[in-house]
Amino acid sequence: MPAQEIKGEEDELIDPIADMPGFDDTETRIAILGHPIHAMSVSFPIALTFCTLAADLLYWWTGDPFWARAAVWAIGAAFLLGMFAGLSGTAELLLVSGIRARAAAWTHFIIAVTLLALLGTNWGYRLPAYETAVLPYGLLLSILCVLVVGFTGWHGGKLVFDYRLGISKGN
Repeated sequence: MPAQEIKGEEDELIDPIADMPGFDDTETRIAILGHPIHAMSVSFPIALTFCTLAADLLYWWTGDPFWARAAVWAIGAAFLLGMFAGLSGTAELLLVSGIRARAAAWTHFIIAVTLLALLGTNWGYRLPAYETAVLPYGLLLSILCVLVVGFTGWHGGKLVFDYRLGISKGN
């Protein structure tokens, strides 16, 4: 007998989280004219994190202090814009019950907070003497930040594209 015939309807697994009130409520609450602020704002810190790594590598290759100065500006902007993106994402997490009920959203949140701590550490390490901070620790921190931003972005993308969380459903 096939497995489908053996298993009755009473044997089906039920997800208790999916039965919670508001589980299907996943539409963004933090938006401008229907455009989710978190989804719009995360691209800037992501791009600036990669720019910091590129500037560090160019400084290592050329020795030109311009690249060390560019890196400190890029990582500072990545941190500050990341804080803004993080605030809008945290608001979505706390205000939308369907997002809050999913473990994947909390995983993304924890990784993103870790990323913000790394971005802030990287920026703070460079502020006193940006040129001497690049090699080796600034570069290593930049590599770590890029790896974590990739991990965070992958999880955030899964939330949006697979689960349709934090988007505007439209009319």
